[in-house]
Amino acid sequence: PAEFLIEMEKTFGVPVLEAYGMTEAAHQVASNSLVDGKRVPGSVGIGTGVKIAIMDQGGNIEPANVTGEVVIQGENVTQGYEDNPEANFSSFTNGWFRTGDQGVMDSDGYLKLVGRLKEIIIRSGENISPREIDETLLAHPAVSEAVAFAVPSATHGEEPSAAVVVTGTVKASELVAFCRERLAGFKCPKIIHIVDEIPRTATGKVQRRIVSAAFA
Repeated sequence: PAEFLIEMEKTFGVPVLEAYGMTEAAHQVASNSLVDGKRVPGSVGIGTGVKIAIMDQGGNIEPANVTGEVVIQGENVTQGYEDNPEANFSSFTNGWFRTGDQGVMDSDGYLKLVGRLKEIIIRSGENISPREIDETLLAHPAVSEAVAFAVPSATHGEEPSAAVVVTGTVKASELVAFCRERLAGFKCPKIIHIVDEIPRTATGKVQRRIVSAAFA
């Protein structure tokens, strides 16, 4: 969360930079600047050697402050995957590489990532960003880690749920109520699991599908 980054800068007295990269862009896509000191907490910064845009599902470029898929162009962006025409077809639209990340860009070109498109929770046709739920739960003083994920629902297709690690005494019902005060009703997790640790991959990364499988 942006508040956490601001607090880190105050505590350690050094700039804290958020950046964004991927193998297909070899490697950096965007970053906040260390040179001129302009940083936007909660944003991964502006394009570094690549052109960034936000695209809708129909392949149209969106204006500023509209959420969609992050797409990129540039000399350091891959031209395609060798011997994989299916991946190339799905990954490129009108010369843009589709990152699979959902984001929004302001009028100054600063990009904020919302989440992975394949991780979006779809409840009765409404798109829910699990990252928004993560950040809401992390705003609670007793929560040290939070991961939201989708669970199947016979009524709505999917429902949001979450797993949290806490440092104090708090009930799951209190965390649900905390979310209801800050999120639209359809975005609130119906069940929150309080756990000793969040399931991770062998390399220590958190993947929502693994967390979801652990609590399905």
